[in-house]
Amino acid sequence: MMATDESPGQEHAVFMQWAKSQGVTINGITPARFPGRRLGMKATRTIEENEVMLSVPVSAMLTIDSIPASFVEQFPSRTSIHCILAAFLSHGDASLLQELEPWRKVWPNFREFEDTMPVLWPEHLRRSNSAFEKATSDSSSETSSSSTAPPSLLPPSISGLWNTFQPEPVGVDYETRYQNLLAQQENRLQTAWTHMRTVYPEIEWSTFAYYWFIINSRSFYYVSPGKEEPEDWNDAIAMVPFADYFNHDDDAACEVIWTGQNYLFKATRQYEQGEEIFMSYGSHSNDFLFVEYGFFLPTNPSDSIYLDDIIFHDLTIEQKKDLIGQDLFGNFELTLPATSPTLPKHIQAAAALKTMARRDWKLWITGRSRRGFRGDRCAEVVRGWIEVYRGECEAVVARIEAMLDDDHQNCVGDRGGSVEGKSDGGTWERCRLKMLVERWRQLRGLCEGALEMIGVGDTGRAR
Repeated sequence: MMATDESPGQEHAVFMQWAKSQGVTINGITPARFPGRRLGMKATRTIEENEVMLSVPVSAMLTIDSIPASFVEQFPSRTSIHCILAAFLSHGDASLLQELEPWRKVWPNFREFEDTMPVLWPEHLRRSNSAFEKATSDSSSETSSSSTAPPSLLPPSISGLWNTFQPEPVGVDYETRYQNLLAQQENRLQTAWTHMRTVYPEIEWSTFAYYWFIINSRSFYYVSPGKEEPEDWNDAIAMVPFADYFNHDDDAACEVIWTGQNYLFKATRQYEQGEEIFMSYGSHSNDFLFVEYGFFLPTNPSDSIYLDDIIFHDLTIEQKKDLIGQDLFGNFELTLPATSPTLPKHIQAAAALKTMARRDWKLWITGRSRRGFRGDRCAEVVRGWIEVYRGECEAVVARIEAMLDDDHQNCVGDRGGSVEGKSDGGTWERCRLKMLVERWRQLRGLCEGALEMIGVGDTGRAR
C-alpha cells in the first residue's frame, strides 16, 4: 500500500529530529498516514534488500534500567516491569519526563484505546470469564449458555465463554497462552493497578490505564543485561522510539534484530518509494492482536480456532486422562495450512479416542500398531467439532446483526448498562458491534475452510 499525501503533522517531524538527537539512525523511511490506519512507516526512496532502515541504540530506549533505582524501589517486590514503566510515565521525575516530551506528543490518546481495546469496553460488549468480571454481569453461571445470562459477544478464545453450549470443567491446569485472552490481560492490568495504588493511591484509573496501554501496545523485547528472562514473558519489554511507527504484518519483509546494544530493522526485499514498510509483531492469531493491540488483519496466515472446550465436552474423564498421559492435552489449535491438509497430532489423537478401542488407541499413539485406526473416521469426528464452532459463529453473527438492525439500538446492553462518558454513544457502540461481527465472520470463514480441508487427502497423517 502506498501512503497518502497527507503529512503526519508537525509534532512527528519534531519527534523525528529528537530521535536523531538520541542516536537513532533513520535511513530512507519516515512516518506517514495510510488509508484505514492511524500512522505507519513508508519508504522515502528505493530501499535495497538487506539495507538497514533503522537503528535504535539502547541508550535511546525506555527500559527498566533507564529509570532511577530510587523510583523502582518504591514498589512491592513482585511488581511487574510493565507497571513500573507505566508509573514512571505518569509520576516520574519531571525533568526526565520533559526529555521524552517530543516522543510522548506523538502517542495515541486514551480515547483511541477505549475505541479499540475490548478490556476497556462496557460490560455488555466485553463479557468474559475474567475473575474481575462484575457479579451483575455473571451472576447466573461461569458460562454464557444459560438462558438468563447476557450473550458473550467476544470470540471464545478471547472471552472463554460460549453461547450455544456449556463447557465441561476441565479440572486440569494447563497453559493457554492464546486462549482466555481477556482474562489474562485483565489479570495483568488489575494486578498492576493494585501495585500502582500502593505507591500512588491518588492516581486516576484513566491515567494509569492510558500509560499501561501505551506500554502494552508499543513495547519490544528487552531483558536487562546479565539477568534472566522474567517468569512472565509479557514483562520482557522496553519502548523503542521511532520503531513504534511500524504496523504489523505476519509475513513482513523486515528483519528485526536485537544485538544487545541496539535494535536494527533490515529490509529483506526491495521497497519502492512511497511503499509502506511493515514489521512482524510475532505469529499471532487475530484474537490475540485484537485484545493486545486493538486491531485484527483482513488476512492473517497465523489466524486459528481452538477446539479445547468443544473436545473436552465430548470426551470422558478416562479419555482426557489418556491425552494427559501422552502429553497431548489441550491447546487444540486448528489453522488453515497453505500446503497439503493434515490434522494436528493432538487433535487427531483426541478424535481417535472416539473411534478406537482404548487398547488399540494406546498401541497406535505409541507407534506400535495401526489396528483399528481409520483416518476417515477421525476426520468425521473433527468435522463434528468444527460444526459446533461454526454453529457458535452463526448464532453470534445473527445476534449482532439483529442488534445492528435494531432502529432503537441506543448503546444500552441487555441489563441496561449504558456507555458512560460518550456523547456519541449510539454511533460508538455500532462501530464496536461492526468490529465484533467482522471478527465472527472471519471465524466462521475459518471453520468453513477447515471443513473443506478435513477429509481431503490422507487424513491418517498427523503433523
